[in-house]
Formats: sequence, structure tokens, C-alpha cells
Amino acid sequence: MDKAWLRDLYDQLDDTPRERLDEAVNRVVGAKEKGGKVVVVTGSGPNIHEGVTTLIAELMRVGVVDGVSTSSAVVAHEMGGTLDKVKRCNGVELGLEASLLPRGGDFELTLMTPEIAEEIARGMDVDAALISKLEAADGKTIIKAAGNLGYPMGLWIERLSGEIAALARDHGRSFEEIAGLGADERTMIGMGAKRNLPVLVTIPQLIGGGATGLAIGDSMSITERAGRLARMLASADVIIESAVALTQEIHDGPCERYTGHGLWSAWDGGYSYSLEGKSLIRIDLDPALEKVYQAEQGDHAVQQAIADGLPKTKMFKVPFRMEMSGFARHEGSVPIIGDIGVIWPLMAVRIAEQLHLELTFMSYPQQSEAGKAMREAIVRDIRSIRRERMLKALG
Repeated sequence: MDKAWLRDLYDQLDDTPRERLDEAVNRVVGAKEKGGKVVVVTGSGPNIHEGVTTLIAELMRVGVVDGVSTSSAVVAHEMGGTLDKVKRCNGVELGLEASLLPRGGDFELTLMTPEIAEEIARGMDVDAALISKLEAADGKTIIKAAGNLGYPMGLWIERLSGEIAALARDHGRSFEEIAGLGADERTMIGMGAKRNLPVLVTIPQLIGGGATGLAIGDSMSITERAGRLARMLASADVIIESAVALTQEIHDGPCERYTGHGLWSAWDGGYSYSLEGKSLIRIDLDPALEKVYQAEQGDHAVQQAIADGLPKTKMFKVPFRMEMSGFARHEGSVPIIGDIGVIWPLMAVRIAEQLHLELTFMSYPQQSEAGKAMREAIVRDIRSIRRERMLKALG
């Protein structure tokens, strides 16, 4: 871990993000020193590419993070090994039907070890002739989120997902937990299964990951998923949101009373919880979040707009995303406007230092030399889900 490089990165932050980062670290450290819990709400995309999900898994290992909500796309990518290398070729030239190919006509071959290739071949029929064509064709090798549209890994993950959904229903457990039993322990689902920590896909994020998202959605009812997510958030003293949209439907969803819609659930004796007294930290690149936050801090303009039934988008003259409302009005909110690839490693190393923890993995901004090496290491070291291992753990 290059702590000197990270200190330089910290010094390059503007005053406000640096102050907010310090405050976030203090909130997390203060909660952990009192025996409290920290829950992370992650999006997909940059969280995978910047190594953030892998860093969160490491923070789960050392006891900093006690639960995670994420997207079905992240679960699918973690099942595939988080990041992998693919060879991207012209699918039409390979004889594939153009109407089946994505825009641009590309088709990808997952580059993997013989061991993993043999494991996939035991679970489904693999077109060896197609693989030979891909290996011989001209193409470009890139690192990307694992599984996805790479052949055969992406297809295998989606087909395996149907089996995992059935197992989850049979055992009364979540899809994420069952998949985690066979996943690499350097993934969030793998570490969650190992340490018995909840990792759950949020309801607004069920639509990613192709058939994997559908399988996750089908593995338990929406009501049960909402309840499990609510209980996880209720247990947290600190909630960290990382490059994720629609969080108003997550942190103040159908069961939350303080800024959300849980009034009638509580009224009728159903489960509910409150965000009151919690710390809500959000890492986001959108400067509109800071503008809305400042408007609320100054004269409670967001709360007043809600009280008066006025349209917030027109009042503040910004694209008013749903999560801004509850977040800006919450007294414990800490917005950090910055790149998650920069903020997360800075936050993690400072938390670890103050809690006297030793981290064995550190993420870095993906465009940096350290970040490029990190991404290569994730491709090399974090492997895809092992079906046999998953079934043995269930047995």
C-alpha cells in the first residue's frame, strides 16, 4: 500500500471535499469505537472499475463494514470474478447473426484459465468451434466488468443464476447469500457469506445483470426484500452511499418513517424504522447535490418546498434527483463531491489507521499507474464463482 501516494492524493483535494472526508472518517471511526455498525449502499459501474467493491469486501473482512446493498449487475460481475479480460472481435465476421449483437457488432471471448474453462464446460455445452474462431480472429483485448457479454462466462453466469434462485427459494435464503457461498472471498458476496454479513440487491437495482437480475428478483418477494433491506439499514449507525442512483427509494423506502413513506406501515402495525440520528454519507460527482445541500443548510429551503408542496426542480434550478430530497433534509448527512476512485481509498486508509487495522487490499483511481496495476491484480487473483464449492457449502 503506497501511503505516501495516498497522502499526496489527499493534499490535492479542495478544502470542502477534504473537510467532508475528514468528517466521514470521524463518523465511521466514532461509530465503530462504540460498537456501532456501518452499512454501504453501492451502485455498479464505477464501483467495480475503480476497485471499490473489492475494497468494501476488504473492509467487511476487517470489521469496518457490516452490510452492503448493491445492484444485481454487481452481483453478476462478482460471480464472474469482478473484472476480467476479454478479446473483443467483429461478431458479423465470425458468422454471428447481426440482429443478436449489441450496437457496433462486437462479440467478446472471455480470457480465462484452463481450470475455469473446464469448470464451465462441466456446467453447460460450450461451442468449442466458436471459441477457436474467436481465438484466431483479429480483436482487441480489454479489461471490463466480469461476465456480462463475454463468451462463455457471461452466458454461464446467467444460466447458473436460475439454479441459484431455485436453491435460494428451497433453503429460504437470499440469492446473494447462496451465490456468495461459491464466490471468491475478495468479493462482497463472498465475504458476506463467509462472515455472515448481509449483502442484498436493492429493489430499484434489480434490473441489471441480464437474467441474473431477474433470478435475484424472482428468488424472494418484493415485500420480503424491502423488509430485509430496511432491517439492515435500521441496524446501521452510519450509511455510506457510493455512486448510486435512486437512493431515496432505498434509504427512505416503504418502511422508513423519518423522511420516507413508513408512516402507514407503522400505523397498521407493520415493520418500520427511522433514519433519525444516523449518519448519511454520500460520495457523488454531481455538483447539484452540493447546491441543494447548501440550500437546505442555509434556510431549510428543501423542507420548506416540501411543506408548501412546491416543485423542487424549478425552485433550485437543478436536475433534482430523487435522492437529494431526503439526503439534504437529513441532519446527519455528509455530501462528498468527488471521484469514488479517489475518495474511497483515502477514507479506507484513514479509517484503518485510526482503528489500528491492517488492510491487505487497497484500491486506487483506475487511471493512475497504481490503479492499472490494481485492475490487473483483480483480473489475475479474483476468480469466478465455483458451483461445486457452492453446492458443497449447502450440503
